[in-house]
Amino acid sequence: MKKIVFLGLLLVLGSRASFAQFSGGAGENRANSSDSPSAIEEAKRELSPAETKDDGTSTFIEASLLMNVKADEYVAVFGAMEEGKTPEEAANKLDATISKFKEGVKALGVSDADMFVDFVSQNRIYAFKISEQLVKDDAADDEKGDNAPNKTAPNSAPLVKEELVGFELKKNISIHFKDKLLVEGLALAAARAQIFDLIKVDYVVKDREAILARLQEQTMALLKRKAETYGTALGIKLPSAIQIIADKPSVYYPVEQYDSYTASQSEGLSVPYNRATVQNARKSRTTYFNPLSGNGFDSVINPTIIEPVVQFTTYLKVKYAEPKKRK
Repeated sequence: MKKIVFLGLLLVLGSRASFAQFSGGAGENRANSSDSPSAIEEAKRELSPAETKDDGTSTFIEASLLMNVKADEYVAVFGAMEEGKTPEEAANKLDATISKFKEGVKALGVSDADMFVDFVSQNRIYAFKISEQLVKDDAADDEKGDNAPNKTAPNSAPLVKEELVGFELKKNISIHFKDKLLVEGLALAAARAQIFDLIKVDYVVKDREAILARLQEQTMALLKRKAETYGTALGIKLPSAIQIIADKPSVYYPVEQYDSYTASQSEGLSVPYNRATVQNARKSRTTYFNPLSGNGFDSVINPTIIEPVVQFTTYLKVKYAEPKKRK
């Protein structure tokens, strides 16, 4: 098997200063998961069965591109929750909370048509209560025998019962907007309404299919140039038959690419057993946008990014081999 490695023009990613970064709770610490963009891209480049079983008479050429694209629009999803002794009480409290939030959102220039309230769930709330009723320990009484004195009181314990105490109602509020800087105002309006859960922010690219088609064409042209370069510069004559081994385009959104870390360092502490209680300090975690870099791609289009972007990738691998002769 002859596998040709092509060192194409690699555009280096520039500065990544933070600018209007937002993901919501759903995006935290996903950049290093098993289904992260980096893991998916790495899996694309694993050897295929056609390569591992090749007898050395074929040539495989691959090409891959990465394009960073700014979103055209955004959808922020906030989660609201209220509790009450009855479903009606919880519903009335939540409706009041959402109405206050919507008033604040409208003040930012967002219309009713760009807001939607989604009913999520209604759950019962249970709590434990200690009853005055005593529970008899029959096992301990059996050991003492039926004629043992003080049979009930010493071997009894309070009864702890789980009882229905109220209801919990949850709804999500989706806000559609175009100005990425508006998200800070939305978060402030939510806080004023006692809503503190920004679930996620969806990034919308309107011409997604057109971008993928254009990027695919550029990838094919790049692969063709590679084949021509091997012929003219290296004198390699490639076989005429071509077979596509892999054609794997992908689109990755910012919510999939946020990572986090704790910027702190603690000293070691050895405490004898049962001699002290150690209370650790609260350490804040830093969350940041961690996109794919140019590593592993032949070229990066729009390499300099200072804000979260949608990342489009292509990976194309073909096999050049002489047609097998029929016996």
